[in-house]
Amino acid sequence: MSLIEVSKATKYFGGLRALYDISFTLETGEILGLIGPNGAGKTTLFNIIAGTFPPTFGSLKFDGEEITSLGSRQICHRGISRTYQLVRPFASLTVYENVLVGLYFGKEARKGMRSVEDEAAELLQLTGLLPKANIPAKNLTLVGRKQLEIARALATSPKVLLLDEAISGLNPAETDTVMALIRDIRNRGITVFMIEHIMKAVMGLSDRILVLNFGELIAQGTPDQISQNAAVVEAYLGVEGSIEEAQAT
Repeated sequence: MSLIEVSKATKYFGGLRALYDISFTLETGEILGLIGPNGAGKTTLFNIIAGTFPPTFGSLKFDGEEITSLGSRQICHRGISRTYQLVRPFASLTVYENVLVGLYFGKEARKGMRSVEDEAAELLQLTGLLPKANIPAKNLTLVGRKQLEIARALATSPKVLLLDEAISGLNPAETDTVMALIRDIRNRGITVFMIEHIMKAVMGLSDRILVLNFGELIAQGTPDQISQNAAVVEAYLGVEGSIEEAQAT
């Protein structure tokens, strides 16, 4: 049984069709990439899965349970957590306190403060933020804020982590750091679904890739299959482009 099943998901905002007839599965333990031009509907699809708003038509299942009509809090507590393209930590709180917010929001019962402190320290160690635990989140660099966004999402104990451009905007060394973090997250048994424009990351991390264009799913397959798909090259890179040009970004 697939972990997430999306069936014929369609989303209208008034007269604007943002998604149309999207169907796919997310399998346990995989890293699934999601690419497409700006405005293709990628974040809208994440918003539907995370419960920000329901689809206009279609259905979603998580771990065999219908979740189409559930809100974001209910979906988070069932085991789907997400990051955002625009990272907005609680600026006046410390890095450690930001992670505590996720720990308390994502679980209904705690065994005591020692358990919370241990979990927070483990997440900060995993994301490379332990040396910065006591500084205000507003003092973090971009890569630090992205790592904190991931740590807060992981603090809710998800089965599935939705990453919305966790790598975009980073330099090559920072890109390698976050790519290694994503692999570590998958190795801890968390399934990853990631939106990303950096083709090095998408091709290097993903087991499978979905491609959206104008709200429609135009291709899905392995990185090799996607890199050779003429429709993807035309839609995502332009008729004169090539997947090799995208991988160089």
